[in-house]
Amino acid sequence: MKENIQELVNQGVMLPLMEEFYTIQGEGFHKGTAAYFIRVGGCDVGCHWCDVKESWNAEIHPPTAIEDIVANAEKHSKTIVITGGEPLTWNMTPLTNMLKSRGLQIHIETSGAYKLTGTWDWVCLSPKKMKLPTKEVYRVANELKVIVFNKDDFRFAEEQAAKVNDDCILYLQPEWSKREKMSPLIVDYVMKNPKWKVSLQTHKYLDIP
Repeated sequence: MKENIQELVNQGVMLPLMEEFYTIQGEGFHKGTAAYFIRVGGCDVGCHWCDVKESWNAEIHPPTAIEDIVANAEKHSKTIVITGGEPLTWNMTPLTNMLKSRGLQIHIETSGAYKLTGTWDWVCLSPKKMKLPTKEVYRVANELKVIVFNKDDFRFAEEQAAKVNDDCILYLQPEWSKREKMSPLIVDYVMKNPKWKVSLQTHKYLDIP
């Protein structure tokens, strides 16, 4: 990446854009809601079960001016979801300020592993064992979504739930490739521990992005 462009990316006025698309939010509190997704490249958290590993390498995704990203987003929806990769790899303040100036609702899906930048209407925190969230993001998370790949993830989920704010909604979501094995365990766990809710990747059942 050219040095001057890299500096603009570091400032957050350009971002490595992997893809952007209008669809239905499939997971968590806002499932079923029409939303415009902005997927930003770049992530070093390294979840082995990640279903968008092609997002990890920021170098392969074109640095895109946030003016262009916002112009596309506002054509489609009032609800914007910024995801990745790990969007907090980059400074999200310029992008979110511009989106807010257009009167849009802005959500983020993040592991919380990096400094929280940007202005958000909804923060979905999906923590990962290999790179834990910052204290700051625990305080502001609106929902905690723990992916359940194996039985130890229930322990991890409780550990994470103890760190979020009292108003944070708690979700357990089966990892897609393990859904047949883990879903019954999640159902049983939520029935015994009703502070938790079940989240499913409904967009995959609907066969939409």
